[in-house]
Amino acid sequence: MQSFCYLLSLSLLFLLSCFQHSNADVEYHDTMHPQLDGCDFFQGSWVVDDSYPLYDSSTCPFIKQEFDCQRNGRPDKLYLKYRWQPNACTLPRFDGEDFLRRFKGKKIMFVGDSLSENQWQSLICMVHAAIPQAKFSKSFKGGLSTITWPDYGISISLCHNVFLVDLVNEEHVGRVLKIDSIEGGKLWKGQDTLIFNTWHWWIHNGSLQPWEYIEIGGKLIKDMDRLAAFKRGLTTWSKWVESNVNPARTNVFYQGVSPVHSLGQDWGEKSATCQGQTEPVKGSTYPTALPPAVGAVKEVLSKMTKPVTLLDITLLSQLRKDGHPSLYAGGVKSHDCSHWCLAGVPDTWNHLLYAFVSRR
Repeated sequence: MQSFCYLLSLSLLFLLSCFQHSNADVEYHDTMHPQLDGCDFFQGSWVVDDSYPLYDSSTCPFIKQEFDCQRNGRPDKLYLKYRWQPNACTLPRFDGEDFLRRFKGKKIMFVGDSLSENQWQSLICMVHAAIPQAKFSKSFKGGLSTITWPDYGISISLCHNVFLVDLVNEEHVGRVLKIDSIEGGKLWKGQDTLIFNTWHWWIHNGSLQPWEYIEIGGKLIKDMDRLAAFKRGLTTWSKWVESNVNPARTNVFYQGVSPVHSLGQDWGEKSATCQGQTEPVKGSTYPTALPPAVGAVKEVLSKMTKPVTLLDITLLSQLRKDGHPSLYAGGVKSHDCSHWCLAGVPDTWNHLLYAFVSRR
């Protein structure tokens, strides 16, 4: 089932790129722009650092085939050597031993789609690199996957939930996306750190659309504006956080919108895709506007009373047109410009997560 969902998500790439590009003239104001010590970690550029990557993918036992680009025959390696450099400061280097001390006895959970899986697998590889000889256990139950290091009391989980709100099968009706309901949130309770993500699945249509009806305001409808649906669903999620999260116990993060690179015109190469790209976009700006979902995310977060830190990874990821599996996704017969190679860009997302945690 997971492979089927993965293939469906890959087939969305061109549509998603077009959706992003069609909104290039829309401006979005930064309602959520977290900083540390007065420095904006999300504005910067990529620089070559020979000490990278943070781990060797061949020694990490957790990477799924679709993300392991080197194992799948990708011939270039420069994409592994880039480090994110903020414009006005230096991002503290990821320290695996310090991470383990801070999270001793703690539970971390990623909640979302296959981009959350990308980030989850990145983090467990980063932790494994710090304690390669430590014993660990794996648990896979339905949509919940957990890696635990018993000697450290640390567990890092992935709850696969592509909408955050509920998608259910109802008798005589079919699959219903319940945009005002989060019964699935029961699995998220009791965690010390939660990292949420959703967006890419909201714009599936045709045979790839995973529902027959949307339930909103107690009524069933066949469809609605997808950005409006996303914003409504995210508002439902925000209400769940407000009602169920104790900030004294649990830190909440929202993984920003991860971009795709299927349309080369977005970065000035008219007929290109991510295939064959070996270097990032140079500099600190991207020619195309942010995806429309970014504005929706920031608007919803700005209205919340409980603290949620936005990992505003969209721009830094937009610059990495070279970071995708492309043709090197293993047995998946597709051209993947949506997910990311591991080691790779999601390591920086986790590096930023660590930077915020280490300052608390």
